[in-house]
Amino acid sequence: MAQVYRSGQPYGTGLPYRKTPHEVRTREFSPRRRGVDAGEVRAFLDELADELADLYRRLGMLDQENERLKRALRDWQTRHARESRPNRGRW
Repeated sequence: MAQVYRSGQPYGTGLPYRKTPHEVRTREFSPRRRGVDAGEVRAFLDELADELADLYRRLGMLDQENERLKRALRDWQTRHARESRPNRGRW
């Protein structure tokens, strides 16, 4: 969980810690007597790491688009406020 300090004490943000694709690819498991096929596990972890990398890439693109839209909205609001006539009514 991500930590933010408030008054010198850790304060949880409620967001879970995210695994990185590298952590998934390099994860090791202890062997068991009747374990699973290590090749299949490795192939699954590689596939999962690829999906994570793609999701993080998309998330980054969406963050950039979100920032662009917020800037455009602020610019529009500023222009609109300058062009509007002052309110001469009671309110």
